[in-house]
Amino acid sequence: MAYIKTNSRLSGAPSYTVMWRAGGSRTGAWCRETFDDDDPAKRFRDLVNGHGQQWPPGWVKGEGFVEANEPPLPDSEKFAVYAHAYVGLLTDISEHTRTNYTRFIDNHMIPWFGELSVSDRGSRLTRNHVSQWILDLQNGRPGPLHPAGTKRRAYAPKTIANFHGLLYSIFQSAVSADPALRDSNPCAHTRLPKGNDTEDDEVFLEPEEYALLKTHVRADAVDIVDALVSTGLRWGEITALQPRDFTFASKRPTLRVQRAWKRRGEGGTFLGAPKTKKSRRTLVLTPEQVKLFQRRCRGKKPTDLIFTAPEGGAWHSGVFYAHRWKPAIDAANAVGLTKRPRVHDLRHTHASWLIAGKVPLPVIQARLGHESITTTVDRYGHLLEASDDEVVAAVEWAMGATIPDAMTQAA
Repeated sequence: MAYIKTNSRLSGAPSYTVMWRAGGSRTGAWCRETFDDDDPAKRFRDLVNGHGQQWPPGWVKGEGFVEANEPPLPDSEKFAVYAHAYVGLLTDISEHTRTNYTRFIDNHMIPWFGELSVSDRGSRLTRNHVSQWILDLQNGRPGPLHPAGTKRRAYAPKTIANFHGLLYSIFQSAVSADPALRDSNPCAHTRLPKGNDTEDDEVFLEPEEYALLKTHVRADAVDIVDALVSTGLRWGEITALQPRDFTFASKRPTLRVQRAWKRRGEGGTFLGAPKTKKSRRTLVLTPEQVKLFQRRCRGKKPTDLIFTAPEGGAWHSGVFYAHRWKPAIDAANAVGLTKRPRVHDLRHTHASWLIAGKVPLPVIQARLGHESITTTVDRYGHLLEASDDEVVAAVEWAMGATIPDAMTQAA
């Protein structure tokens, strides 16, 4: 009887090999066929057993059932065409993201998969193809369809995970199609490389470090830097603020985040909705923040931008970095600052100051506009070590409780 043997590939992914002796005899030649997933292997095993331990009629080893006059594979099932069509029909992404996805497919997938099929017909793309692709990305090797002499750089584990996530979604749509184009997703169960980074992705500044950095920021950029670190807003949110976003004549002045700069697919930017639903949020303002924002709003119309470049118009992030941020960092490093934060690290720094002030994580989540508390915990949970003393004190207080005298005497 045919049976299934489970193996582990070099990539760590499992494979399922159906094995049997031809004709079912003890002296019959060993036969085998390997699958990426358990279910197709089980179906093939049952076919072999149903045909007296022989290859099922019409089955070609390594390819599956092949009809004598099978029509050629339609272009719509070829990887390049199918992947582009999939991205083109996504309805929940911006045009900028669609452009990026298309570029990922063209540069990092088609040179490996361009001649393969997303369906179970023709030269189907398998888990082995995906594993080899991951190894090539990790080691900076070109794909089979790259021109001779092509040089590729090695990609970081996080970048490879992003590419893999897109590829997984493409093939999952083929599995979920009606009718289904294939039985299984070749990206499932593939192991991704792990990062070996010895440094944190985020840089957190102590208040004294920020004060040192601030002394080297040019005068026309001090207000926007102060606003970034004191609110935790993203660059695209702070530079989209307008006077109508503030409520100053109130017992508790507030700022409402209700728009952000977005990228167009063909290039350029426009004002649109914030990053996520929870990014649309209201922040309470300190007296010092009120002074800063009132100063920036003075003389402006309700729909004017309150932070603008010296020549007018919105600040461009690249220009700000090159002409304001980097010179300030270089100068601060020269006099003792040991860190090189990015502009976005002012947002992380803001969160770290709130944690140091014992602000609860759900409050920080709401202030930063994180869609899930998990994001807040994963990114800043390690900073909660400062609360260890409070945890120890709380446990000792609870465990040190004694029975009231009245109850002791009654017992």
